[in-house]
Amino acid sequence: MTNNEIRFGRVRLIDSNGDMLGVVSIDEARRKADERDLDLVLISASPDNPVCKIMDYGKYMFEQAKREREAKKNQKVTEVKEVQLKISTEEHDFAVKTKNACRFLNDGDRVKVVIKFRGREMAYTSRGYEVMKQFTAACEEFGVVDKDPKVEGRNMVMYLMPKKQ
Repeated sequence: MTNNEIRFGRVRLIDSNGDMLGVVSIDEARRKADERDLDLVLISASPDNPVCKIMDYGKYMFEQAKREREAKKNQKVTEVKEVQLKISTEEHDFAVKTKNACRFLNDGDRVKVVIKFRGREMAYTSRGYEVMKQFTAACEEFGVVDKDPKVEGRNMVMYLMPKKQ
């Protein structure tokens, strides 16, 4: 809230330099802000101790938006990459899949490992857990298990996340 939107009778006033001016009436606070060609901004809307500051509101909003853009630019967006296996995945194919998963983990992405069961393979879900354990052991240098293997319909799903540096 700024200037005429503030509806308190008395407010604690802070100068544009950060100096405390004390508890004053809202009219006096508005007058002091007008004298300096600045805005009166409500900092804390607590009913028993409202705090207002004299500042350039447009400049403040610009600086706030600039800080948010900087924070957004510096944050890392983690993606979930998927690696699909079968119980009968051959050794070389398994090595390629683990190499790709390790690369994804090294880049800071999470990896979703999926084993698809076809036909009668549903009777051998224990073999799927063994394959998941083998896959985890192959990727243990780069990542750790985030969510343990779990059967969902005809698929078994496990999530790996990168190790902390």
